[in-house]
Amino acid sequence: MSSDNQAWVPEACILPSVQRPLRLAEFDDLFTTALREQQRLSPTHLRWRLDPSTEATARDLTDRESSCCSFFTFTITGDTDALRLDVQVPAAHVDVLDALAHRAAGMTA
Repeated sequence: MSSDNQAWVPEACILPSVQRPLRLAEFDDLFTTALREQQRLSPTHLRWRLDPSTEATARDLTDRESSCCSFFTFTITGDTDALRLDVQVPAAHVDVLDALAHRAAGMTA
């Protein structure tokens, strides 16, 4: 991964630079294997519908992401049909949400 791919990572992220490509790969894997639908509810609010069998993976990944990028708010709601993962950021970090939405686009399972 080139540094251009990480240009949208804000200074507020405390994940060491060497680990960022690995974390991004984890999100890419979740998008590729579990993402069913993506909705942009507002500039600061994104919703993903995931395969419900990926709940443990989604919870682990979002817990770890919240610990290094505290500006994220992840809310997971499960039902029998799909797992709903809401991602919210403050207005100052809309560019980060835009980048995640762009990565997820086209990776629907």
